Amino acid sequence: MQGVLITGGDTAMPGTALLVAVAPVGKGRLVDASSVLPALAAVPPGALTGTATATVVELADPFDPQTVLTRIRSAAAAPGPLSIYLAGQLHLDRKQRLPHLALARSSPSTLRYTGLPWHWLATELTARRPGTTTVFVDLVADQDAWRWAADEGLGLGPAVRMYGRVAPPAPRRRRGADDTGPVYLRACAAIWRSGARPDPDALHARAVAECGSEGALLLDGGRTPAGPGAGAAPAAGAVGAEAVPDPHPAILAAARAGRHSEAAAAAAAWEQQELRSHGPGSAQAVHWLEVRADLARLAGEPALSCDLWMTVAENRLSRAQAEDDPDVEGAVDRAHHQWEQIRDPAAGPGAGPRLVALRRRVPGRQRGALAVLQRRLETLHTDRPA
Repeated sequence: MQGVLITGGDTAMPGTALLVAVAPVGKGRLVDASSVLPALAAVPPGALTGTATATVVELADPFDPQTVLTRIRSAAAAPGPLSIYLAGQLHLDRKQRLPHLALARSSPSTLRYTGLPWHWLATELTARRPGTTTVFVDLVADQDAWRWAADEGLGLGPAVRMYGRVAPPAPRRRRGADDTGPVYLRACAAIWRSGARPDPDALHARAVAECGSEGALLLDGGRTPAGPGAGAAPAAGAVGAEAVPDPHPAILAAARAGRHSEAAAAAAAWEQQELRSHGPGSAQAVHWLEVRADLARLAGEPALSCDLWMTVAENRLSRAQAEDDPDVEGAVDRAHHQWEQIRDPAAGPGAGPRLVALRRRVPGRQRGALAVLQRRLETLHTDRPA
């Protein structure tokens, strides 16, 4: 069932809980993720959020990444405390080696298009006020994703507390057994149903002790995984003006080391901070848009990079910067270059009209750029299957 809404009580600012349980159908399924939803649904809504009243939204085995993103975005926009519960599978896509939450129609070859990129979740949560967001995960990872999580850390930005476990896949002969299910979240549900209301740190410790997580990576409120029984993980690399006076070197180092989701989440967090401090279209916010656009280029995401560079150009033009301003021209040139790198037949034509509109305003220094763009766009439309 997708989009089940449960409201507990009546209050001006309730908490919000988003329950997402999903795993691929067929032989790619490593865990029966949705089996945990009845247990969580039996918990009083306020217990899921630590508030007197709460709104609970369930997503059971969704198959469309955009649908999941819309639900996350809607939940993240709620003003009160937000708790997200994720049960499912973590995999790396084959091309970029970035972590994704596998959805119902995901397969190894289609994960990049059918899974939910982890950095999408991180980006949506960076806009929230620090201290208001808690994420509990109960994930099974394939061997590549499990090693990635152990080496790189599985974070969602400095303002998000994350608890739970990332387990390696069980041997094939044991798949389908109870120990491959979301036993961590079931333990949490059992604790709440007993009437106990521990804080997240105590809840995590009790759930780990009760479910047993031998061999799993444990997340206990910080950004990095820890072994079973370890203390709270430090918020290493946390983004904040006091903790990191100049965040650029650390972000670039993460990107160059292949930790693209970490770099993207950090840059998005800084962008949101500047938006709150200086407002949309400010020089400070536009700068972080540029950083995000370049990080997308480094991550091999030309469609995203193109979109962000076009947004940079539009922001600069809206601030009355001239069409021949080097910063404006540079943004459009970079957007044009990234558009030419898009190999997805569906993505190229979609961004084309917006880029054409910008090129008409900002022809740039390269003669004939608009004509070249229009010819290639016509070719893409002609080559698209009917």
